[in-house]
Amino acid sequence: MDFLTPNTFSYLMVSVILFTLGAIGVMTRRNAIVVFMCIELMLNAVNLALVTFSKMYGDPDGSMVVFFVMCVAAAEAVVGLSIVLALFRNKQDVDINHMNIFKW
Repeated sequence: MDFLTPNTFSYLMVSVILFTLGAIGVMTRRNAIVVFMCIELMLNAVNLALVTFSKMYGDPDGSMVVFFVMCVAAAEAVVGLSIVLALFRNKQDVDINHMNIFKW
């Protein structure tokens, strides 16, 4: 029985492309908000892969893990954006190269 149909293969390729774009964005961008958006893109790529594997093997465990990843992504967005907002109030800049909390 062939599990990797052309449909599941294309979902996995989209997931790989999204994760790669997110990783490149995290490594190359300097704006903190864009970096958080790229991290969210990577988490959504992982969610797509988990749902694809869950459907491919007929096991609902992957779909259940997606809900936990979504909760972690929502918490990461709230905490990350609140940190960015607090740093913007102090430094008037969201460039991650200028954000060093150890310098006064």
